[in-house]
Amino acid sequence: MKAYLTLENGKVFCGEAVGAICDEVGEIVFSTSMGSYIEALTDPCYYGQILVQTYPLIGNYGMIHSDMESSKIHAKGYIVREICDTPSNFRCEGLLEDFLKEQGVMGISGIDTREITKIIREEGTMTARISTKEPSGENLQMVDIKDAVKEVSAKEKHTVGDADVKIALLDLGTTKSAVKTLANKGAQVTVLPYNTKADELLSYDAIYLSDGPGNPEDCNEIVEVIKEIFGKKPIFATGLGHQLLAMANGAKIHKLPYGHRGANQPVKQLESGRVYITAQNHSYAVANDTLPSYACVTYENLNDKSCEGIEYTDKNAVSIQFRPIAGDGPNETDFLYKKFFEMIGGSKNA
Repeated sequence: MKAYLTLENGKVFCGEAVGAICDEVGEIVFSTSMGSYIEALTDPCYYGQILVQTYPLIGNYGMIHSDMESSKIHAKGYIVREICDTPSNFRCEGLLEDFLKEQGVMGISGIDTREITKIIREEGTMTARISTKEPSGENLQMVDIKDAVKEVSAKEKHTVGDADVKIALLDLGTTKSAVKTLANKGAQVTVLPYNTKADELLSYDAIYLSDGPGNPEDCNEIVEVIKEIFGKKPIFATGLGHQLLAMANGAKIHKLPYGHRGANQPVKQLESGRVYITAQNHSYAVANDTLPSYACVTYENLNDKSCEGIEYTDKNAVSIQFRPIAGDGPNETDFLYKKFFEMIGGSKNA
């Protein structure tokens, strides 16, 4: 069946429908990852967005449910150059297209994803529609994704692991691998809903502010809670949590032209000069020149020089824009967790 992708600028692409058959409008973004399509589809940070994969062949190792980063697909639509219907992998449990159908998510294959990526890079992130109906020339209005954090956050608290170090993870749209990594490092991790109050967060040894989707400026209530806990317990923040922590300290946020997404974003540690190739998924960044004097930028993106990390001097708080892990693999960012646990140990012994 024919399917159509219509961009806000009027450009129309025609391909073949895969997965569920539906009509959706969302913010179109691209990811440069060569794999990890299961993790991307189930990443809460893609809530409300139509995801384009720049790598030309997707689905070649099929569907593997244990690789899911949450319980369902959060992307509104999925655009690929070619979807594989003959996967080959010893862990394969079925076809990616069947998973899209089960989840009620429509995809389109047979589209020039490189051209779409070039358009987004030149004109910026925009609204798009996917449909099996031929476009009628109507104008697409910019999508405003509201209540993103509320929609993807845990509905009730739950605990993972059993250890003396007790960490409160404020779930703004966290992934399973982030929780798993903290637990494997020697912590008892309690995942808490986005609207948890300061008093409960402060009852733990430390606080982890997770990554998540949407516009950070829609999270003012969470920012107020962060203001209450800041400086009282060790804080480690990633992604959206990094942005909200900066906002709680008076910093401003700006939207990037097309965001940082994928597993190959180069980030420089300013003190050592070492470059890390990181996994990222976000549309916004902290404005460096709006940070307070006690906040030191520790990492920057080599592509656009945007803020990738902050240390709040003498405040027991550090944050990074990128993801310290993207599932099992190299442990070159272990030092970030080591620093967090050292902060916790120092706080408990004070």
